[in-house]
Amino acid sequence: MKLCIAEKPSVARDIAKVLGATTPKSGYMEGNGYCVTWTFGHLCTLKEPHDYAPEYKAWNLFLLPIIPKNFGIKLINNTGVERQFKVIESLVKECEEVINCGDAGQEGELIQRWVLQKAKCDKPVKRLWISSLTEDAIKEGFEKLKSAEDYKNLYLAGNARAIGDWLLGINATRLFTKKFGGNKAVLSIGRVQTPTLAMLVKRQKEIDAFVQKDYWELKTKYREVVFTAAIDRLQSAERAEKGLEYLKQNLFEIIAFEIKEGKEKNPRLFDLTGLQVEANKKYGFSAESTLNYIQSLYEKKHTTYPRVDTTYLSENLYPKISGILRSMNFYSDLTAPLLEAPIPMSKAVFDDAKVTDHHAIIPTEIPPTSNLTREEKLVYDLVAKRFIAVFYPECKISNTLVEGQVGTINFKASGKQILEPGWRLVYAKDQKETAEKEEKNEEQLIPEFTVGEKGEHEPFVHQGRTSPPKPYTEATLLRAMETAGRQVEDEELRELLKNNGIGRPSTRANIIETLFKRKYIEKKRKNLFATQTGIDLIDTIEDELLKSAELTGEWEQKLRKIEKGEYEAQKFKEELIEMVTQLTKKVIDSKGKVISFQEEKPTKTKSKKKKDTNPGD
Repeated sequence: MKLCIAEKPSVARDIAKVLGATTPKSGYMEGNGYCVTWTFGHLCTLKEPHDYAPEYKAWNLFLLPIIPKNFGIKLINNTGVERQFKVIESLVKECEEVINCGDAGQEGELIQRWVLQKAKCDKPVKRLWISSLTEDAIKEGFEKLKSAEDYKNLYLAGNARAIGDWLLGINATRLFTKKFGGNKAVLSIGRVQTPTLAMLVKRQKEIDAFVQKDYWELKTKYREVVFTAAIDRLQSAERAEKGLEYLKQNLFEIIAFEIKEGKEKNPRLFDLTGLQVEANKKYGFSAESTLNYIQSLYEKKHTTYPRVDTTYLSENLYPKISGILRSMNFYSDLTAPLLEAPIPMSKAVFDDAKVTDHHAIIPTEIPPTSNLTREEKLVYDLVAKRFIAVFYPECKISNTLVEGQVGTINFKASGKQILEPGWRLVYAKDQKETAEKEEKNEEQLIPEFTVGEKGEHEPFVHQGRTSPPKPYTEATLLRAMETAGRQVEDEELRELLKNNGIGRPSTRANIIETLFKRKYIEKKRKNLFATQTGIDLIDTIEDELLKSAELTGEWEQKLRKIEKGEYEAQKFKEELIEMVTQLTKKVIDSKGKVISFQEEKPTKTKSKKKKDTNPGD
């Protein structure tokens, strides 16, 4: 008998159906030489401090740092978990071979390996690695089962991540709580959580320190085009008035006129962060909500695996693209022009070198019916239109720059025209819906000018006020986490920085939710703000290692190197042990002060065992 272990019951049912294991049993399904069982996500977790020594149950400053000689795992304390593990344990003993059908990612690998380790599995293990849950994908996956050894480094990286988060989360949380918490509440510190909070606090301080100032600009209207003076903003109304008088005495002269044709590149396919950003911008969905919606779409077989960090497709997917486009009946008006000719094999879309464990999120050949919620429909629409848009031609534009002169003062005006909409046609209806918004941001249309022409003009003064830095939204915070705090607009550069981003695409939503839960941040409309508690906590942390997004990004890069077999997991662990040891000494020796904070409001939840800190923080 071959034993298949999936990550959740719904996925197990899909696999069992394809394999013909249709006889239901207690905790598994059986048939055709297969048993198919499941976990509920994590069944095992790293042991807690008191599991190593009973004295660690008490939070004592002078017992820190807690560094187990060997990290162990245990079952999560839950009767349902314990019952299901016993089923898996007995099936492991009986089977000839185990097929790991866990989620095809780092976390999925860790979940399964810990369970098999706990069950003392000594049977041969194969790996099912698929990007969608359609029947064809599952069949193809079972025809091409991989060796478990191929994914050993993936497990080592996941295990190193869990141990790193444990070492820092457990020790730093106890350390700062006992030193600065004043026995009032837990001060939660985490490898990703804390630098994320630090980014928000930094922005908050920039906003708070900002002093708004008035400024004046000289402008003029010539042939219905508004020109702005190419000089520094004026700091007083008097100077602006003098400038205005000067302009009134002179004619306007065109000194340069240039039209450049250019192209707007197609948008990229979605990775998880990109989808969360777009759904937040367009619909105000939180990162966590978007993850839940796209996960549901994946389990309903309408989209591919969501927890991805690439915007590219594997080259071997190319033959399937036409079939997917043909199946998208609801979008036939958009797909029909594409299907009239061969789909372009563009390097901007298909590139094996840019694909990690999985390709970008795209629709499957199974279109949704009426089985979707309103929110799922909206998220599917984002994925579907983006998938169609990448195969359209580039948008051709014309950029116009005009320079003028009034006396000795230079003026500039610019405009943009769309010559051939290309991929923008996919979003034409969306643009109509937001026409008013678009108009406000639309660059003015520029008529034909001749260098040397002169004429009367209508000068005026525009008074404005300087604007403070913009607060983070979930969309901009996710981008900042992805690029370790660097402000990056360019898509290609962003792609390069992903290796140094903080957190993983699948964990960033949870990190943001944890900051809300801890009362370190709050939301006002769409904007995120650090609370006084969050500000005080970051101000208390003197060690840059704990709160630097860049340094945390470097750790993330090392974890990726472990995944590729280019860095030793043991070395990563030793580096963190060294850091935690030094941090403990520094904080214990520092002056004590109690920070002010908002107490967490107790929430009614199902009974769960209390943990020291959230894994992955």
